[in-house]
Amino acid sequence: MHGEPGASLPRRGPAPAVDRMSNAELARMIESEHPYRGRALFELCDRVALDDDAATKVAMLSRLTSLRRARLFDRVSLAWSAIIALLAAETTHAREEAYAAFFALEPEGQRDLLDYLEVGKIEEAHPRIT
Repeated sequence: MHGEPGASLPRRGPAPAVDRMSNAELARMIESEHPYRGRALFELCDRVALDDDAATKVAMLSRLTSLRRARLFDRVSLAWSAIIALLAAETTHAREEAYAAFFALEPEGQRDLLDYLEVGKIEEAHPRIT
């Protein structure tokens, strides 16, 4: 039974080679709520600075309810991490996509993300991902 000491979690199987997948394959994996959707999203996010198609897909995916609900830690969702990656890419296209994705959040989510980024408006956010 779950929650009991010693209970084992279901196995996910081997991790897919996301670094060898196309943007479309990664997007489908994320949309289908694959157990490794977070890994697929991070791979796609790693591409946004050099690939406008990846940036467009990341922004689109940030609108998924499943990514808005999936928490990495505390308040930070997979959707927020996608928007932050777009902002951090610092390309014109990625930032435009980030703004659109941000404004697609509910007002409370917008306020919380601005608070997390410690800025008054999204255009002031210049996060760095290391």
